[in-house]
Amino acid sequence: MATTTPNYGWDVPTSTDYVKDGATAIETLGDDIDATLWTALGGAYPGLRLVKTQTIGTAVSAVTVTSAFSATYQAYKVIVSGGSSSTIQILSLSFPSNTTGYYWSAKNLSWTGTTADYTGNNVGSFGRTGYFTPDHIHANFELVNPFLNKNTFYTATYIAAIAGGDGAYTTGALLNTNSLTSFTLTAGGGTLTGGTIAVYGYGIS
Repeated sequence: MATTTPNYGWDVPTSTDYVKDGATAIETLGDDIDATLWTALGGAYPGLRLVKTQTIGTAVSAVTVTSAFSATYQAYKVIVSGGSSSTIQILSLSFPSNTTGYYWSAKNLSWTGTTADYTGNNVGSFGRTGYFTPDHIHANFELVNPFLNKNTFYTATYIAAIAGGDGAYTTGALLNTNSLTSFTLTAGGGTLTGGTIAVYGYGIS
């Protein structure tokens, strides 16, 4: 290597270097760039990183997403979009083998200014997770600590995009210390078809 770049000091060849050393030159430059990015990004590539996507089936009343949580991330965001349904209803969220211990509350505000409160006290799922109509399926929620042996914290927002609809904000906690790897979205009625579930991890460490 005969020279370096002016800003980061990456090793680069010059026009007089031997062609036979090209592979080594590329490897060295790649290592330099990788080391610089690792330092610049805090050593952990922070921010949202896609874990997996899953397509909802055809005319199903519930869908389970497996291998969603692991030791890699402590917090997750899940977005459900697209698809359609046979009716208008609410989505709920639960975790396989965890049938109790869900505590949650929700505040709904309609387009006309009417408010409504909903709660769940040691029930079998988180309510008010998402909304679906024959036009779309919609959910946007976050989880903290699902894989860890700690309580799992939950927040969700959704929009009931229909005439006379509303917006909702839900918070809650699963009060056990089970390690979770999967989750299930269940329709409050009717069936779901199509749409995509995207799971992202927050890269903080």
